[in-house]
Amino acid sequence: MVERETEAKSSGSGVTNPYHRTEHCEKIHEYRCDKGVGVIGIDVSKEHLVTSKGRVRKYENNKEGYEEILEMKPCTIVLEPMGVYAIRPSQYFKEKGIKVLQVSPNMLSREKEFRGKKTDFYDAEKLENMVDKAKEYEYNPLRELVTLYLFLKDIETKYKNRLKRALFLVSDNNKISKERLEKLAMGDFTQEELYQLEYTPIVVEEIKVLAKTLLETQERLKEVRRMIEEQVPDNHVLLTIPGIGRLAAGIIIGIVGDIRRFPKPESFVAYCGLDPVVERSGRAVISRGISKRGNKYLRSLFYFLAVRNYSRNPTLLKFYETHKDRLRGKKLYAALARKLARVVWSVWYNNKPYEAK
Repeated sequence: MVERETEAKSSGSGVTNPYHRTEHCEKIHEYRCDKGVGVIGIDVSKEHLVTSKGRVRKYENNKEGYEEILEMKPCTIVLEPMGVYAIRPSQYFKEKGIKVLQVSPNMLSREKEFRGKKTDFYDAEKLENMVDKAKEYEYNPLRELVTLYLFLKDIETKYKNRLKRALFLVSDNNKISKERLEKLAMGDFTQEELYQLEYTPIVVEEIKVLAKTLLETQERLKEVRRMIEEQVPDNHVLLTIPGIGRLAAGIIIGIVGDIRRFPKPESFVAYCGLDPVVERSGRAVISRGISKRGNKYLRSLFYFLAVRNYSRNPTLLKFYETHKDRLRGKKLYAALARKLARVVWSVWYNNKPYEAK
């Protein structure tokens, strides 16, 4: 469980380990010096944190492990933002007064491919050497709210589908309204025309549970939506785009984070999974639709906004009128969604209000 590094050797001028030279110290390992170790790279996983320095290089990804790393007295920590597993240690170290930097996964991936190596210890050392390419970690409460909102939306969809299935088993009416949900949740089936079949009593109990849970989920969704909308500044440039409201802007900001990590609109479109797939064979060019390899929530959001609000946006409306004879149905709306993604990138990246061209 414990990984050990080759010990440093003392010399007349100082102490040297395989990667760094430090001032002379009576003790062998530099992290024991009062001066601290300076910059540390940390490779993050669910169970462990692997450091670029120290005699012990592997620590538990928990409070005990964090405290052991702090004993090395680092001034800066560089790590890769590995989702939820990196958020907790990043926030913990930051609140302890340590500067926390994060390296883009794509940038680190290119470095790994160039060197042709892949070990946790090597990755930690690469992170330490990429301190100049890293950005300071900032906790994003909007991202957490958006994650919760999308999670609740998925739950709502699953409960709705299950409730429709249950209603179909005992009734000819599987439509769901708030008024009907409230009655079903209370066990009021007086206005329901039910099939009196062998399984009806069991399905009725299922309907009551599903209706009650669905109502509670919808109430939580309203509250989280309000919190997301409050996090979006009134002067944010995305709100100048016709058809994009506070909720949509909040979801986009929460998922994307920093738009600067997409230097070109094509990279942002690809991140949304809206980039076209084209196959070429000789002189033949065949379109295979969109890749669907990016963020599914952004892709669904842009598609939804394109279908519902294209007529409110002059840029999308012009695109629709120009291409409606050549493209039809889902292909046309997918193209509108891609156009909207490019508009969002342009307005946000350049930080200039939307202007119809």
